[in-house]
Amino acid sequence: MKILYFDDFKLGILKGDTVVDVTGVVQDIPHTGPHDLINGLIERFDAYRDKLKAAVDAGAGVPVSSVRIRPPLPKPGNIDCMAVNYMEDGTRDAPAPINAFQKSASAIIGDGDTMVLPDAPATIFEGEAEIAVVIGKRASNVAAADALDYVFGYINFIDGSARGLPPEGNVFFQMKSRDTFAPIGPYLVTANEIDDPQNLAIKLWVNGEVKQDFNTDDMAHDIRRCIEWVSAIHTLEPGDILATGTNHRGLSSFMDGDKVALECEGLGRLTFNISDDLKRTWSRETRLDHDEKGAPGRHTPQLTGKYAD
Repeated sequence: MKILYFDDFKLGILKGDTVVDVTGVVQDIPHTGPHDLINGLIERFDAYRDKLKAAVDAGAGVPVSSVRIRPPLPKPGNIDCMAVNYMEDGTRDAPAPINAFQKSASAIIGDGDTMVLPDAPATIFEGEAEIAVVIGKRASNVAAADALDYVFGYINFIDGSARGLPPEGNVFFQMKSRDTFAPIGPYLVTANEIDDPQNLAIKLWVNGEVKQDFNTDDMAHDIRRCIEWVSAIHTLEPGDILATGTNHRGLSSFMDGDKVALECEGLGRLTFNISDDLKRTWSRETRLDHDEKGAPGRHTPQLTGKYAD
């Protein structure tokens, strides 16, 4: 199933190019808002699967193009993000040590929404194309061999980054947890629809130009290992998000007015906008372009606007 929120956070199931409102089917799940309704459904999904299927089969639905799509997980309890988790098309000699960081739930936005670049002295703003796991049941000290049993589904995920903020050192919090820096969606795809999450194409476009194009088979630490490692540190709950990292070679600048799109194979297309009141600019080259030029630094320098050298 492809599960989504739409309009005033009605719960829907995708049916072709329409969405069927199934809000009435799940109203008996205890909840105070859309965030714990979806978490409650994920936790109780076995009891509701047949009811949802019956409602979809009987429902006419409305065109998806006529509704406003909302984030399928409006306020996750945890957003864990794997760091440096790709082999970068074989250019790394060995996997980086397994590592992760957290993003704030306030970073979540949905399809058609806007990532807002803050007034902060970042050397560049980037968005990392990722596939993210959505946890289906409480997971603590899970063995890698059993890890996929804890996966409810998958979503497109963007890890927004404000690079190079002072002071030097560990700046993950201020780099990653900005409001609007975690676009997700357009819907949540249940795990049974994805045959092999370790062999999926991922593409990201900026203004229609492909920037990132890689496959999940390039992960250094696969999804099973990521769940094993994170669940050994803290308990994962239904509806938690575990983003699995990106291939950095295609990363490029995000700037005011950009239209960005992400497709992880089988998960639909997530689209969102970029807004920057300061109208800062960078070159459009990717990290790979920058490296092949032999230019200094990891990415293209800022060209114009506040904080430019």
